[in-house]
Amino acid sequence: MGEQLYDIIIVGGGPAGLSAAYSAWQNGAKKILVLERDREAGGILQQCIHNGFGLHHFKEELTGPGYAQRCYDLVKDKPEIEILVDTMVLSVNPDKTVTAVSPAHGLMKVQGKTIILTMGCRERTRGAIRIPGYRPAGVFTAGAAQRMVNMEGYLPGKKIVILGSGDIGLIMARRMTLEGCKVQAVLEICPFSNGLTRNMVQCLYDYDIPLYLSHTITAIHGKDRVNGITAAKVDDHMKPIPGTEFDIDCDTLLLSVGLIPENELSRGLGLAMHPLTNGPIVDQHRETSIPGIFAAGNVVHVHDLVDFVSEEAEIAGKYAALKAQEQLPEDVADVKVEAIDEVRTCVPQHVRATADGETIRLFMRVRKPMKKVRLTVKSGDDTLLTKVLPVAKPSEMIAVNVPAEKAKGHHADWTVSVKEEA
Repeated sequence: MGEQLYDIIIVGGGPAGLSAAYSAWQNGAKKILVLERDREAGGILQQCIHNGFGLHHFKEELTGPGYAQRCYDLVKDKPEIEILVDTMVLSVNPDKTVTAVSPAHGLMKVQGKTIILTMGCRERTRGAIRIPGYRPAGVFTAGAAQRMVNMEGYLPGKKIVILGSGDIGLIMARRMTLEGCKVQAVLEICPFSNGLTRNMVQCLYDYDIPLYLSHTITAIHGKDRVNGITAAKVDDHMKPIPGTEFDIDCDTLLLSVGLIPENELSRGLGLAMHPLTNGPIVDQHRETSIPGIFAAGNVVHVHDLVDFVSEEAEIAGKYAALKAQEQLPEDVADVKVEAIDEVRTCVPQHVRATADGETIRLFMRVRKPMKKVRLTVKSGDDTLLTKVLPVAKPSEMIAVNVPAEKAKGHHADWTVSVKEEA
């Protein structure tokens, strides 16, 4: 393809990439390129055949492929938007050149005025959590098993144990049960579930699948094929308690032990990264520490709802388009946003204040499950927003808006706090 100049190059063609492309097109970008390494656009949603997507964004309940199709339909007939699938991005440079390779075009280098990173996230593997034992067949990440069952038509096994109560693990507990398998147990190292409440109810409670909180796996048995695991209760420091071990028979172990933003390209770029979200540090426009490079979706921080991914990508698409056309308003201050008290992470991590002010949307996660909490956003000693929430959980992201009239003129550092009401 040689070197071509685009207004915006988007790395990743999942729901974030497609939503960002549509938003950029709406805001006047004339030449948009989306690069996707899979054989079709849509990202991980292709294998999520269950429903529950789109309630916020499209105002109706859709399956994963249905949601992906909606996103694709928005961009497919736009001559300004070019989508290249089966294309692996090898590197992104600070000068906004992207090197990629594909069977159709070979090695290619393209140049963008702005770049949006929407690479999504990947699953944490067995190696990352260091479970002792042999390395037999039958140990899968929950997402790999989901793809096998839903897209390839293979069952990974018949007697299943699931480690971790993340949403993919809960959904696979139901999926494997519906396929005629026996889910022996779901084990969770935390004293609370890490999945959405609706998934706990619809996937575990409705099917009488046992859930062991504050438990982990201390050994995997079997040399050629998994034939069982040893589980144990853990203490407050998440260390196994001697004497609490028990064995569970199984031929398959599925791991749902967390998602990690896919940021190899971001690190290669030298972007400033946040230690808790494992994603780039961004402002309210989703611009990273390198001007003209934006990031959105699960690559910034892991979401529980794809609707929020699309919403965040639309922000990145809009402001990348304005930046490419040199229409972004000038900053008057750079305001740090700090998560305190029971707030673990908050995105954006800083706000570029403009003279006119704008509505700032904050996405945050709390450290532990709580009931009746007060959320407060302050700038210095001035309160910008206060709100009482009936419940707050680490597994469910909280999103709030700081109105433009409140945000305007407050250039002292912001703090975002969640505390249980007395």
